[in-house]
Amino acid sequence: MVTKMTAKKKPAIKTTKDQLIAVGSSYLRAAVAAVLAMYMAGITDPKVLANAFVAALAGPLLKALQPNEKEFGITKK
Repeated sequence: MVTKMTAKKKPAIKTTKDQLIAVGSSYLRAAVAAVLAMYMAGITDPKVLANAFVAALAGPLLKALQPNEKEFGITKK
């Protein structure tokens, strides 16, 4: 008898801790990418790079504030 093996699906993020880690890593990736791009373009002023880091958080924060965003959005329960 031959049986088909079913692939185990990765469980969706369920815990608050896992959600916070996912959100935090998303914010960090966006901010580091922005600062790295500016640094590679020749901008080395620490104040400007710090401002870029803070400004890069705007995208993920706006994503989090969208009520219809399934991954990180603030949804009604």
